[in-house]
Amino acid sequence: MRLTIIGSSGSFPGPASPASCYLVEAGGFRILLDLGNGALGALQRYADIYAIDAVYLSHLHADHCFDLCSYWVARTFPHGGPKPRIPVYGPPGVADRMAEAYGLDPDPGMTETFDFRELAPGPLRIGPLTARLDLVNHPVEAFGIRLEHDGASLTYSGDTGACDEIVELARDTDLFLCEASFHDHRDHPKDMHMTGSEAGDHARRAAARRLVLTHLVPWNDDERTLAEARGAFTGPIDLARPGAVYDIGAPATV
Repeated sequence: MRLTIIGSSGSFPGPASPASCYLVEAGGFRILLDLGNGALGALQRYADIYAIDAVYLSHLHADHCFDLCSYWVARTFPHGGPKPRIPVYGPPGVADRMAEAYGLDPDPGMTETFDFRELAPGPLRIGPLTARLDLVNHPVEAFGIRLEHDGASLTYSGDTGACDEIVELARDTDLFLCEASFHDHRDHPKDMHMTGSEAGDHARRAAARRLVLTHLVPWNDDERTLAEARGAFTGPIDLARPGAVYDIGAPATV
């Protein structure tokens, strides 16, 4: 299983990164984990956008889903006619939300281009990938996901404050892609995001093998976030950087 970081900026695109988007490849299958604003342009550096097999939206905040609008245009109106319909997994109401975002009538909305499938906690099969999902701690309905293939595992937190559910999803995972939006020792909105030290603590509790910090907001010092995480987790830690590639269970390359 291979992970490519497309965008890792939190809340809005930063000067060096689009908002959240991660390409996972396994067994010839390609799925995007989130498609935040700015991500579709960057994705074209790393993959044929018409070779994507599925999209997963962890929740419906703009920095995780709004480039699905652009992707709808790309798949609906290319030279030669519409591309085949692909599944889009998202929280309940995802089809109407995305139609509204682009100003479309909900019927048909984007449903002639995307096969919308609503998420719920529990197991799920996505192509060759075995998935498990649970609700996490965020102001809107949001999901964490664990993906497994051929003995390798990847866990993605999406957006979450501290919660036991993401620890359980990440139990013994090979790579834990975890949000770390906030810095320690500041007042933050409750039940929204984690600090670097909280991300490190969750990785430690889960006995994750590698931690990759993401959802790095543009106004923070990323090196401070990394240092705070290292104070709580002694395993390998990276900052998610666009273009970084992880062969799950193997060292990262850029």
